Amino acid sequence: MNIIIVGCGKVGKAIAEELAGEGHNIVVIDKKQTALNSVAASLDIMAIKGNCIQLSTLEDADVEHADLLIAVTNADEINLLCCLIARKCGTKHTISRVRDPEYTQGLYLIKEELGISMVINPEYIAAEEIARLVRFPSAIEIDTFTKGSVELFKISVSENSLLNGLSLNNSSILKKYSLHVCAVERGREVIIPSGDFEILAGDKVTIIGTPRMIAKFCKKIKLMNHVGKNVILIGGGKITFYLAKELLASGADVKIIEIDAKRCMELSEMLDGATIIEGDGMDEQLLIEEGIETADVMVSLTGFDEGNVILSLNVSTISKCKIITKINKFSFENIIDKMDVGSIIHPKYLMAEYVLKYVRAMHNSYESNIESLYSILGGKAEALEFKVKSNSSLIGRKISDLRLKDNLQIACIYRKNEVIIPSGNDVIKPKDSVIIVTTHSGFDELDDILVH
Repeated sequence: MNIIIVGCGKVGKAIAEELAGEGHNIVVIDKKQTALNSVAASLDIMAIKGNCIQLSTLEDADVEHADLLIAVTNADEINLLCCLIARKCGTKHTISRVRDPEYTQGLYLIKEELGISMVINPEYIAAEEIARLVRFPSAIEIDTFTKGSVELFKISVSENSLLNGLSLNNSSILKKYSLHVCAVERGREVIIPSGDFEILAGDKVTIIGTPRMIAKFCKKIKLMNHVGKNVILIGGGKITFYLAKELLASGADVKIIEIDAKRCMELSEMLDGATIIEGDGMDEQLLIEEGIETADVMVSLTGFDEGNVILSLNVSTISKCKIITKINKFSFENIIDKMDVGSIIHPKYLMAEYVLKYVRAMHNSYESNIESLYSILGGKAEALEFKVKSNSSLIGRKISDLRLKDNLQIACIYRKNEVIIPSGNDVIKPKDSVIIVTTHSGFDELDDILVH
């Protein structure tokens, strides 16, 4: 597909990386040459310097024949106007980033009137992701498939966990709850485990199953699985606003610590029911006074990655609460993975993932049969949901007879509201939804999982 990306900041670069990796023809536009150089240096794509709302710039990018334009500059109004111009010039689909909370209620009208295919708010997406983790504090990461009937649930294995030393071949506890270990992070290594794999302390394990059975399993192995009711948010930005609204609506007690007095006043006017504290979230004594030791969840949401990491590390020494850390840059990924900063949220990459899902869905209407796609394990693996077509070569064959590619696993089959954790004797049928976990990328068809 021919795709134009307008805006080469962190979000634009993340989207360009994902889509270029899928084999699409990418053109990026930005006013700043340095931003273009940063993207072009690492990716084999076309870069154009110019104003995205000038017709001549868009014509240089061949807007008339573009399948999709994605506008992710820092200005909402510029993004919307660029999408409108692109549609008038012949671009088939457009996606606009819109961040201002004041636009939230009218987004569906804006989308309809301007003919925009998708409007995305990265801060709202991040807030929704964090809210899911607050609802289930044991999880490091949660992804859903088949409209919520199946979940991928990532947890960390401690020394005293019942999972420590567990061989998957002899795992009666997983079989009892119809669960399946489909991926493991061990240090910097990502493993798609076979039956003889043994789980060790320190592993980050991704399990697939129904939400109900996962909840029962977590209770059995004594993982914290009560909903986080007492939540402390550090930083008062847009994500905090959206998250606080979500949590307050669910009945949680929300306390926000923000250093800027003016922003505290704004939040107090916008968030009825939240407790707003003017102060420095890095002040340990303030945190203790505000109840960090007895809190269920703490989310570090300041505008500085380094500050969020240090804050989360400090809280891990004084509280047993669930910790969630917002990080925008991947610069220190390998170091941060070794630190006790709880669940990590990358807003920029969450948006890139949303865009990739949309592009996959567009591709789906022509060639692919992917229903959902998640980048998991820090982008080192993918979980894909396929709808089985009647002409698939996998139909009617035992899974044990299939020649699957390496580092790939058929993790789940969803059939007529039934979740099946497959054994070697199970077969795939037409109209099944099949969930695959793999370190490979670029699959379009279910049959791509086979060795040809």
